[in-house]
This record gives sequence, structure tokens and C-alpha cells, in this order.
Amino acid sequence: MRVTQGMIAKNSLRYINSSYGKLDKLQSQISSGKKISKASDDPVVAMKSLKYNTQLSQVKQYQSNASQAFTWLENTETNITEGIDIMGKIRELTVKAQNSTNGEEELNAIGVEIGQLKDQLIQIANTQVNGRYLFNGTNSDVAPITKNADGTYTYNFENYTSSSDVLINVSPNATLNVNSNPISAFGGQSGSGQNVFEMIESLENALKAGTMEGMENALSDIDQFSNQMSNERSDIGARYNRLELINARLSEQEETATKVLSDNEDVELEEIITEFITQQSVHRAALAVNAKIVQPTLVDFLR
Repeated sequence: MRVTQGMIAKNSLRYINSSYGKLDKLQSQISSGKKISKASDDPVVAMKSLKYNTQLSQVKQYQSNASQAFTWLENTETNITEGIDIMGKIRELTVKAQNSTNGEEELNAIGVEIGQLKDQLIQIANTQVNGRYLFNGTNSDVAPITKNADGTYTYNFENYTSSSDVLINVSPNATLNVNSNPISAFGGQSGSGQNVFEMIESLENALKAGTMEGMENALSDIDQFSNQMSNERSDIGARYNRLELINARLSEQEETATKVLSDNEDVELEEIITEFITQQSVHRAALAVNAKIVQPTLVDFLR
């Protein structure tokens, strides 16, 4: 086969264009740190990246859900603990009120103080986090307790059912109830059918009237409410511990998913830079050789 000057020039240009393409790809990899810039560069790598990115996104979503769950549980436990502390103070005042040396004035003063503690407990029941009521489940736009114009209270939380539980997906196979049943959180009902706020109000009114009449069971009621509140706090603590374990596993999964994704997508920068320098040398040599091959023309032969 006769090899012409045109064929030599054409092949030389093709090799140079190929070299430019390799340099461009290597430079792109160095700039981005990624093996590919578009799916057509390597469809297999692209498909794996899509799969690994999806897995990583799922893990991060579960971590976000877990963070939200921590907020619910931490705030719930803190407020129930404050409620238990208030019940302890009310118990101390009730014991003090039962002292037979107290007169009407002393009992009234104790009643006023218990009334202040009741108001504080109502504030705890109506705690809001990010604009949502903490102790009313999914009915978070409704205050658990509302004060009426006549000074009485409406206890909305008593309508609570399990259908109002706040359930959050914290892993592919785990859904966690992150709120507290407000009926349990505030001790349920006494033997007389009163909730804790009604019982405290009855105690407050009796003391302000200068008597402990009809409040013989006050201490046992307070203890009952306090014990139930402590049980609910323990349940919240158990759920918190479970969430910590789940979150630790999610962190491990995120680390693994990130590493797998990086191994699939990211280049070894040192290797790519070395390859780029080598390709530059090859490219310069090709240009030099091509210049000598393509250079002669008819004019050169006529000299």
C-alpha cells in the first residue's frame, strides 16, 4: 500500500487529537476530583454512583428524623422532670399545711404558694417547641390546657388517644413513638376521678378557705400522680436510649456509604497528576515529531 504525505498527516493529527482528549479528561479529573463528569464517560461508574447516592441520602434522611426525635424526647423528659419537682414542692407544702398549729392565715399563704406551683405546672403542660405543643401529640396546634373566661380550665389533653402518637421513622425497620401521652405524663387520675390539676386546685381552694377539710387523701393523691409521672419519665428515657443506639448505627452506615461512594467516584489525585504529567510529555513529543513529518511541502522539494 502506498503511503502518502496526506495519510501521514491525517494519522498524525488523529493521534494528536486523541492526546488532547486524554489531557482534557485528566485535567477535568484533577479539577473536579471525580472520575467522570457525565454519565457517558463511564456508564457503570455513573450507575453505581446513582445507587450509592440514593443509599447515602436515605441514611441522611433517617439521621435528620433521629435529630427531630431527640428534640421531642429531650424536651419531654426535661419538662416531666420539672413537673415531678413541682409535685415534690407541693407535697412538702401539704405536709406543712397538715400541722395543727397552722391558723387560717398560714393555710391561706400555703394555698397561694400552691396556686403558683399549679400555674407553673400548667405552663409546663402547655410547653411549645418550635411553635408546637409538646404534650398533645399530633394535635400540636391545640393547647393541652386552656383557661376559660370564668377562670375555669378546659383540659383538652384528656381527649388524647393513641391515634395522636407522634411516630417517626428513624431507620428502615424502626418507627419510634417520640412523644409522651399527656394523660400519663401528668399522672392520670386520682381515686376520686380528678386529674392532677383539678386535685391541686381543690387543695389550693381549701387552703385559701383556711381548712384542710375534704383533703384527707391529698398526700396519697400527690404520691400517686408523682409515681405515674416518674414511670412516664422512665419510659421516655428507655426510648431515648434506644434512639441513641439507632443513631450510632446510622452514623456507621453514613461513614460506610460515604466511603463506598468516594471509592467509586473520586480519583487518586497523586496518580492522576502523575499520569497528567506523563501524558503532557507524550503530547509534546508527538507534536515535535508531527512537526517534522508534516513540515515538508512541494516547495521544499523544489529548492
